Amino acid sequence: MSAFFAVFLTVLLAELGDKTQIATLLFSTNSKLAPLYIFLASAAALALSSAIAVLAGTFAKTYLQQIPLKLISGIIFVLMGSWTIYEYFKS
Repeated sequence: MSAFFAVFLTVLLAELGDKTQIATLLFSTNSKLAPLYIFLASAAALALSSAIAVLAGTFAKTYLQQIPLKLISGIIFVLMGSWTIYEYFKS
C-alpha cells in the first residue's frame, strides 16, 4: 500500500499548478458549463493520459531494457525545468 501512496503523492504534486490544472480552472470559470461535467471530463482525460503513460512504461521496460530509462527521463525532466526557468527570466 505504501507504493500506492508514493505514486499518488508524486503524481498529485507533479500535477499541482500544471497546465492541465490551469486549463481545467479556466473551463470552470465558464458559467455555461456544469462543474460536474468539467470534473468528469478532466478526470477522464487524466485517467486516459495516465493509462497511456503506464502502457508506454510497460513497453519500455519490456523492450528497452538496455537503455537507462530512469536516467533519460530524469535528464529530460531537468532540461524541461531549466528551459522553463530560462524562459521566465528571459522575458
